[in-house]
Amino acid sequence: MTKSINNALTKFVIRQQTINRIYFVNNSNCAPLHTHPIDFPQIEIILEGTQQMQWADNNGKIIEKILSTNDLLYISAHSWHKPLWHTPSTLLSILFDKQQIGISLLHWDGLQLIPQDQVNTPRRGPRIGTFIIQALSELIWHNPLCKHNQTAHYLIHSLLSNTLDLLNTDIKTSSKTTSLYEAIRQYIDIHFREDITRDFLANMFYISPNYLSHLFQSEGKIGLNQYLNHIRLEYAKSLLKDYELNVKEIALASGFKDSNYFCRIFKKKTERTPTEYRRQYHSKLMCK
Repeated sequence: MTKSINNALTKFVIRQQTINRIYFVNNSNCAPLHTHPIDFPQIEIILEGTQQMQWADNNGKIIEKILSTNDLLYISAHSWHKPLWHTPSTLLSILFDKQQIGISLLHWDGLQLIPQDQVNTPRRGPRIGTFIIQALSELIWHNPLCKHNQTAHYLIHSLLSNTLDLLNTDIKTSSKTTSLYEAIRQYIDIHFREDITRDFLANMFYISPNYLSHLFQSEGKIGLNQYLNHIRLEYAKSLLKDYELNVKEIALASGFKDSNYFCRIFKKKTERTPTEYRRQYHSKLMCK
């Protein structure tokens, strides 16, 4: 059954449902393969089922936990985490960007990820949410193992309450079209390694596939597939520099299903094959 984001958040804010366990992620070490540090703080709440999560502590030690219903994971800015999709689960994901908050409701049915709801709300008015995030960052920095800290729990609850307030505030923005484009672009920037298609994104943001294509051409001056390939190619470049993986592994890790297609567009954009790009990069390092 599809749940609305508003209702899900309201239940936690009015304590009709209580957050069970809270885990905090604060790592700045090199992210492993198939993960990508997010520049902004993020919250993951398990609404139904169980979700296996992986992250690292400050020393780089990998932590793997199975999060149950009503468990919450708070990921500090520039940190990484990795959901391991195995059993059916429903997640509420909240990303606190500088200009807006992006909230997604996602369901994993055991075979595929199904979008159930998506909303973006501007961060306007009093900077209450920013101050709460700053307080959380300070607390986590001085006490990395603060999952039993009552202050941390109160701050998380306050952050959810502030998010709900913003969600229910009718804020006039300069352009709803621009806001929608930025929301979709933000989603792609985070989930580009997944099986993202035009129909999937259109369904996620409640628009038609044709309007989605038009939106990228009018607002971004670039085609949807062009933008998606650009993000994936930039990530592939970083993998070629930092990891000893073969070309097929690089392609799959970057979101390309077909390694031959990956090689064609990589050469088209860089005038080098992936292997040549890696070789030239390491040759330059040796010369320094």
